[in-house]
This record gives sequence, C-alpha cells and structure tokens, in this order.
Amino acid sequence: MDEKKLWQDCADFHGHECAGLTIGYKAALYAIELLNLQKAEDEEVVCVSENDACGVDAIQVILSCTVGKGNLLFHLTGKQAFSFYERKSGKSVRLVLRPQKTGLSREASFKLHQSKSPAELFDVKETVIELPEKARIFDSYICADCGERTGSQWMRLRGEDRLCRDCFKMYSRFDI
Repeated sequence: MDEKKLWQDCADFHGHECAGLTIGYKAALYAIELLNLQKAEDEEVVCVSENDACGVDAIQVILSCTVGKGNLLFHLTGKQAFSFYERKSGKSVRLVLRPQKTGLSREASFKLHQSKSPAELFDVKETVIELPEKARIFDSYICADCGERTGSQWMRLRGEDRLCRDCFKMYSRFDI
C-alpha cells in the first residue's frame, strides 16, 4: 500500500490537509492492521463514527465505507471515536483518540497528528455498539400533504393518509 498516494487521495477528496483528516486516515490504517481489512465493495466492512468531522472523509476513501452503501453510520457522541466491523470474521474494534495537547495552532496540531503512529494516537477498545444489520430497501409512498415520495419506514399515519415526517404533526397534550 502506497501510504503517500493514499494520503494524497484523502486530501484531494477532503479538499485540504488538516489534523482532523489525519485522525480518520490513521484510524482507517489502524483498523486495516488490527482487523486485516480490505476496501469494502459492499457492506463487508462497516464503520460507525461517533463524529461527523473531517476524519470521516479519509475513512470513506480508504475503506470505501459510505452512507449510500449503508456501511458508514453515525452515532453522534461528539467523540473522536470510530468502531470498525468486519462482517465475515465477526471481528470489530473501537478506536478512541487519546487526549492531545490543546491550544496548538492548526499547523502545529496537524504536524503533531502526522508525526504519531496510529498506536500512539488511539486507545483500542471493544466495540459497544452491536454490528448494525445490513441496509434494507424499503417500499415508498407518496405523502398525502406534500406529494413527495418517502420510504415506508419514515411514514406516519393520519387517519388513512400516509404522511412524511416533515408533514406529520405529533399530538401531545403534555409537550409545551
């Protein structure tokens, strides 16, 4: 694996080089090492990211985990943590960024993260989220109010009418 080219591919996709991109880049490389991963053609590899920051772009490039394929999922906790799963073997790992120096300039933070190995950056933990099921394909229906096609899983009923979540108004006598 040509890591220099891989880094450039990540930076090109993301649009610039930064510490955040480095975090995802090193997390993906570490997951490959720990779980013996290959780039995902479909949903063989799954990533559950606990943030929606820059590093997620590197994970998309390196492991081909994407929202559209259903193998990049978000469990937003605000943590620089990523759970990786390999479906065939059943193995998984949660990588959590160790506390770093604060108050650094963007440039200094970038250099610091670039200088460290993945093992120096991340604590390796057991995953706490079960491996999500494979993505499903849902029937879809037309919302009775806005006329937009919506997946059945996200429809609500008002009498006999099917409504999308945007058009459906919850009823509660206790919400203020």
